Amino acid sequence: MAAGTPATVALTAAGIPFTAHAYEHDPANTNFGLEAAAALELDPEQVFKTLLADVDGKLVVGIVPVTGKLDLKALAAAVGGKRAEMADPKLAERRTGYVVGGISPIGQKTVHPTVLDETAELYDTIFVSGGSRGLDLELAPADLVRITDATIAPIAKP
Repeated sequence: MAAGTPATVALTAAGIPFTAHAYEHDPANTNFGLEAAAALELDPEQVFKTLLADVDGKLVVGIVPVTGKLDLKALAAAVGGKRAEMADPKLAERRTGYVVGGISPIGQKTVHPTVLDETAELYDTIFVSGGSRGLDLELAPADLVRITDATIAPIAKP
């Protein structure tokens, strides 16, 4: 595997087991999560996307299945906020150190409150971005919660 991303470095340093899955990213494809699920022949419900939202002026990370959308109201409620809107992609890139389509919930440049959708607990392992387009990391939901200090809440909608 190529040099590690901040996500793989953080997991290794924390002693958290994970499996890296690389795939060929098609630059024309902007539906990164579904592309990963198809390329890796996975159940898309088991593949999660990392989204950043502005909750009352503070960035919050929401991790939801690639088959659904982030419920902004539910995300705000999960962190005790009132209003949430999607964060500006450029701000998300600056604050996480990752590019859109490759934003990992792990190893971000700035630590943000993180909420993982409750459906993650249905699986022994889930897949999240590894920190670059074309790289997903497989790990146990409990380990993702541990390394990101995430809260688990119902934050996804179809």
